[in-house]
Amino acid sequence: MTKTTIQCPQCRQPVPSEITRLFDLGENPQAKQILLSGAYNHIQCPNCGYHGEVPQPIVYHDPSKELLLTFFPPSLNMPVNEQEKMIGPLIKKVMDSLPMELRKAYLLKPETMLTKQRLVERILEGDGITPEMLEEQQERLNLLQRLAGTSPESRPEVIKQEEALVDEQMLMMLQRLIQSAAASGDQESANVLAGLQQQLLENTDYGQQILKQAQDQQAAIQALEEASKAGLTREKLLDMIVEAADNEVKLATLVGMARGGLDYAFFELLTDRIQNAKKEEQAHLNELRANLLDMTHEIDEAIKEQEKISSDLMDEILKQENIEEATLQALPGINEIFLEVLRKRIQAARSANDEAQLKKLQAITSAIQKVSAPGANVEFIEALIQAEDEAAINKLLEENADEITDDFMSFMLNLMNQTSQQQGREAAAEKLQQIYRQALRFTMKRNLESEPAAE
Repeated sequence: MTKTTIQCPQCRQPVPSEITRLFDLGENPQAKQILLSGAYNHIQCPNCGYHGEVPQPIVYHDPSKELLLTFFPPSLNMPVNEQEKMIGPLIKKVMDSLPMELRKAYLLKPETMLTKQRLVERILEGDGITPEMLEEQQERLNLLQRLAGTSPESRPEVIKQEEALVDEQMLMMLQRLIQSAAASGDQESANVLAGLQQQLLENTDYGQQILKQAQDQQAAIQALEEASKAGLTREKLLDMIVEAADNEVKLATLVGMARGGLDYAFFELLTDRIQNAKKEEQAHLNELRANLLDMTHEIDEAIKEQEKISSDLMDEILKQENIEEATLQALPGINEIFLEVLRKRIQAARSANDEAQLKKLQAITSAIQKVSAPGANVEFIEALIQAEDEAAINKLLEENADEITDDFMSFMLNLMNQTSQQQGREAAAEKLQQIYRQALRFTMKRNLESEPAAE
């Protein structure tokens, strides 16, 4: 990212800006996500009010795939020799950043992309996403647009005709559209799309599977919550897991939420039960034990990997001169694990009286709080955690009703699950479960109150 002054595309007046022309994954692991998201090279002109992207030449480098791409916007109307003068130094910067043994032939023949769309397609091709897949994605979007313009009464027939397009990707796309509409304040569109989502779930085989999985997951969460209220023991947890052994969704939900309880003592209990079981039941319990060991290992490895990714990303941010800007650029990679790593580092910096490090870490916190990832209102969540009892939590929920969105609930669920999987954080996990339960009841009550009364 370079601080410079450029012409506003609308009024042609000079505007101080921070421009990114080089997206090098070797230097910034988040470069691809930033480029694909389109969240770069945007300006707010103080003269005419223009807000949008400023066309700039782009060099994209992925050393792991030996991929070097260039794109020069046709709208800049520059002759080829002038284009080369702008692109050349960027490619040289890529080469200079690599040790001699990694300066391979592909760096001498970069691929030229004629359009930004082709640039995106070529990057995705490197990940195994073909133009055909992108075309299928466009078909799904076209169907959603068609259904959104169709009356609710006529939708089931159209859905039946196009059921082959209704899959996980379509429903994820629809969920993002709902969230985007709600975030922009277009509640009417969000409601229309939410109604469409429900009809897709109810009128397709895939949707029915999703509903069944959601019901199973909710049943497992509710069972665990009720057991927690009564005082969850390892014996009770084992009973619940044995009962859910034949239901993949329930089992995965219980293991994910109660990972902290699946410790050595838990597996000792399971071993005792196997030894005391009848012969025909022993095989079933042995299979369950093997599954549990695999699942807990996968969870632990995933957590370690995510912690490493978050730690590496934080190290990269801390190297930058402008911590706040670097944090904003890295937002696509910031999640609840990153926030937990950040919390631990702040705690360590305070313990070590490392004021310089603490100041940088607090700058990251400040940037995240200014532009939080969806649902991750750090100050609000911290206030909920500090609340003394249910009444205090309910008061905060009422006062911050606008914050209780689908994104917030999703973030809280992920944070709760992540915390429950970490050894020694049982108290924090229990507090988050309490907050999540109350927030869930709050949203259900709000939804019921917002429904029109039956005539």
